[in-house]
Amino acid sequence: MKKRSRPSASTSGRPRFWGRHAVAAALANPARRSVRLWATRDAAARMELPKELTVTFADVADLGRLVPADAPHQGLVLEVEPLEDVYLDELLAGEDNRPLLVLDQVTDPHNVGAILRSAAAFDAAGIITQDRHSPPESGALARAASGALELVPWARVVNLARALDEIGEAGFWRIGLAGEAERHLADTLGSAKVALVLGAEGEGMRQNTAAHCDELARLPISDRVESLNVSNAAAIALYAAATRG
Repeated sequence: MKKRSRPSASTSGRPRFWGRHAVAAALANPARRSVRLWATRDAAARMELPKELTVTFADVADLGRLVPADAPHQGLVLEVEPLEDVYLDELLAGEDNRPLLVLDQVTDPHNVGAILRSAAAFDAAGIITQDRHSPPESGALARAASGALELVPWARVVNLARALDEIGEAGFWRIGLAGEAERHLADTLGSAKVALVLGAEGEGMRQNTAAHCDELARLPISDRVESLNVSNAAAIALYAAATRG
C-alpha cells in the first residue's frame, strides 16, 4: 500500500532503520517484521519492496525529521519490530568451530554495530552481551552494522559470569583480551572452539568477567598506542581466530 503524507514522530517505541544497506537487509530477513517504510520515490524505485508493506512517500526534508540530525538516510526510513530473542544455548549447540564474541558492557551502538559487521565478515557464531549493559536495536546500530544485524545471532543474557560458565561447559576456550596480559592472542588460540571476551573502552573487562575466562591475551600492538577501539580489537581477534593453524 502506497500513499503520500507528512511523516510524524514515532510513539510506538519501535526501532527505525535508515540507509540502503540497513533497510535492504531488514526487508530481506524473513525473521524481521517490517511495519512501515517512508521513502522518496527515487529511493523506493531502487528497492524490491514486499507488496504487503505500507510505503509512505515523502521528500528528503520530511524524512530527516524521522531520524537523528544529519543521519544519512539515503531516502529510506523503515520502522520495524525488534528481532525475537536468541538464547545462549542456541549459540552453544553448534557443532562447527566458529568463534563466539562476548562483550562486557560495550554500550556504544556504533561500536556494537561495527563488531556485528566484523562478526559477519569472519563468520562468527554470534555475539553475547549482558542485557542491562548493551544497546538496544536502533537506527545508529543498524547503520554501523551495515546489514549484519540481520545476519549475526545476538544473545542477551542476565548474568555474564554465569553465561561464561555455560560457555566453558559447552567446550569453548574462553580468552579475555586485556592489554596487561603476558601472552599474545595468537599463542593462546588452539584447535578448540573459542569465545573471545572483550571489555568496554576505557574500563576494559571487569575483574569478575576476567576471572571467568580460561586465559587472558593481548594483541601485539605498538607501545606508542595504549589501546585499540573495541570494534577494531574485535576485528583483529576474529581474524586471528579465522586464520589459526
